[in-house]
Amino acid sequence: MSWVLLIGLVLGSALAALALLARRSELRKLRSTVEMVERATRDGSHKALLQQPVIDLSRCLGCGTCVSACPEDDVLELVHGQAVVAKGAHCVGTAVCEKECPTGAIVVTLADLEERDDVPAVSAELEAIGTPGLFLAGEVTAHALIRTAIDHGRRVADAVAGAVPNASAPAGSAEDPELLDLCIVGAGPAGIACALGAKGHGLSYALLDQESKAGGTVAKYPRRKLVLTQPVEMPGYGRLKRTSYVKEELVELWDEIVAEQALELRGSERYTGLESHADGTFTVHTETEAGPRATRARHVCLAIGRRGTPRMLGIEGEELTKVAYSLLDAQSYTHAKLLVVGGGDSAVEAALGLAEQPGNEVTLSYRREAFFRIRSKNQAKLERAIERGKLAVLFQSQVVRIEQDRVELNVEGPDGTERRVLPNDEVFVLAGGIAPFELLKSSGVSFDASLRPAGPDTSEQGTGLLRALALGLALSLGALAFALLNADYYLLETPDRPSHPKHDSLRPGLGLGLGFGIASVVLILGNLAYLLRRSPKVRFELGSLKLWMTAHVGTGVLAVLCAMLHGAMAPGDTVGGHAFLLLSVLLLTGVVGRYLYSYVPRAANGRELELLEVRAQAASVATEWGPELGPFGERAKTEIESLIERRQWKGNLPGRVLALFGSQHDLRATMARLNREARQQDLPQEQIDSTLALARRAHGAALGAAHFEDLRGVVSSWRYLHRWGAALMVALVVLHVIQALRYSASYFQGSLT
Repeated sequence: MSWVLLIGLVLGSALAALALLARRSELRKLRSTVEMVERATRDGSHKALLQQPVIDLSRCLGCGTCVSACPEDDVLELVHGQAVVAKGAHCVGTAVCEKECPTGAIVVTLADLEERDDVPAVSAELEAIGTPGLFLAGEVTAHALIRTAIDHGRRVADAVAGAVPNASAPAGSAEDPELLDLCIVGAGPAGIACALGAKGHGLSYALLDQESKAGGTVAKYPRRKLVLTQPVEMPGYGRLKRTSYVKEELVELWDEIVAEQALELRGSERYTGLESHADGTFTVHTETEAGPRATRARHVCLAIGRRGTPRMLGIEGEELTKVAYSLLDAQSYTHAKLLVVGGGDSAVEAALGLAEQPGNEVTLSYRREAFFRIRSKNQAKLERAIERGKLAVLFQSQVVRIEQDRVELNVEGPDGTERRVLPNDEVFVLAGGIAPFELLKSSGVSFDASLRPAGPDTSEQGTGLLRALALGLALSLGALAFALLNADYYLLETPDRPSHPKHDSLRPGLGLGLGFGIASVVLILGNLAYLLRRSPKVRFELGSLKLWMTAHVGTGVLAVLCAMLHGAMAPGDTVGGHAFLLLSVLLLTGVVGRYLYSYVPRAANGRELELLEVRAQAASVATEWGPELGPFGERAKTEIESLIERRQWKGNLPGRVLALFGSQHDLRATMARLNREARQQDLPQEQIDSTLALARRAHGAALGAAHFEDLRGVVSSWRYLHRWGAALMVALVVLHVIQALRYSASYFQGSLT
């Protein structure tokens, strides 16, 4: 006994120490993540330009599948055991997270759709609401993916093909030989796919683009820029199987498709407007080198993107030939003094590309104090380039004059605005573009939010417990009904069962009893297959992860019921009986994880949101109250940050439990100190009271977040019980099966002899 006790103490102490170290590491990582989310909220990068994930915290289990599945860094992170949007600005809308979420807790949709005025009102068929026959496709609809653009183009062609037979005069007929079925404006991926679809349906069409060749926005990307896609089907051409192309490869592919499919591409035609007629037809107006041109069509598809015309600086010298608004090939510039203006991915990628060329001196000018919408990979590359002295960055700077051999900038610094002059050979203004919204509005496209179809429901849907309970109840009632039908056998004592007529059928080793055991093993194997589907290391993507999670829950319940009937409703003190008990524990911990665990992390994340609000209010105290209250406001902000820091991240679990009793003393001391300082400065009582209330709220929110996190740490033990219990259960099932096979072999051998 002493040896057992000694070994138990050693193992227990070691496990406790490891658990404590793991918990401290988890808290450090959590603190770093929370600080990153707070920075993103302050600089505005938590919101996406177009699409971003919306998370239903009532369903999120914190499994992290969405975080590992996202192709972009920092879009999603785990905070208090649940997924949150960290840097929504980095989201490119692939919706991989939505597909891979096992509980259906994520929807990728347009951000703030009800409040935005830059999203066109189109129907589910991509038809402009209020202008029948006018369709939009691709990025102009506020969906940025190449895959989505191709799908849009195909859908528009299908919709037009379905409408053309109902037209009063067939296109190209003797009555109106110049009237086309479809006029497509824009030869990017959406326009090309639409033209392919139109040709496949036998429609008369024209494909127009302001450039001489196809490519759209992709053709304007810098040289060798990696363009992410996903395997996609091009109508009438085939499947693009690769998951990534560089810009040149994709443009070459567009050219190849246009040539092989003999698409009617009319290049060098700039779209200037659209005229609709009473008979439902349209006239598309364009500008060519030969002058204005009009194209008549029954239907029009605008696939013109959102970039529009380049955003100009509006300063002296901008008309010089050395000023460019795009960079197609960085290798064309060497041994030059170059200035890049802008703070998005395009500007950063251009600056990095130019900095890699021999002899270049590159400066990147950005009007804000930090980059907040660039991708993490570009951020890392930029930081490495700065460290190596490859390029310089001027934050809070604005170009005020461009001359033939130099540029002048105003740079904000601690001591005010400084005028800086840089020698310069070339300037690249990559400050975004002016979206063609006015042109779209004049063409008949509405941006009225009230006309847009309702987007996906992003409100909390609950855990789905009712349906799960109904399923579990139905399965349990089925098992109960079977048990009641055979109650005359199952209610017998074990020694009395061999003489019962049903024994050979219901006993564990024969008939239905054995069948229930085999079914339970098969169900367990199917249940464990969910782990393979969820693992990012295994290329096994049959069906959605949500479907697999449903199957995981269903097979778990059925496995327990089958094992119960296999044991003839009386599992004994055997290997099989112990496996059944562990299987029951797994079912219980699974229920905790799937349906109950999310409540505690959600409460903790609610406190984190409250802390963000408190910090924002505290930051405004010093700036909004005026000079006479400024010092007190700064002092209050410092004290509030100190309260948050002390209560949220300091100490271990036992220390924080004890701190519950001393927290009110800390709060009273802080309040008294702030009150004394305010009275010494003879500040208005109203401002004193509001500041003290803010400090109390900060203290309460930080305390709540800390202790909810501690509670989450305890509740999250379900994961370890579930995982290690499953491993032990599998081992016991294997032993039970081996034992059963050996018994069966000896039984049959005995019968033969």
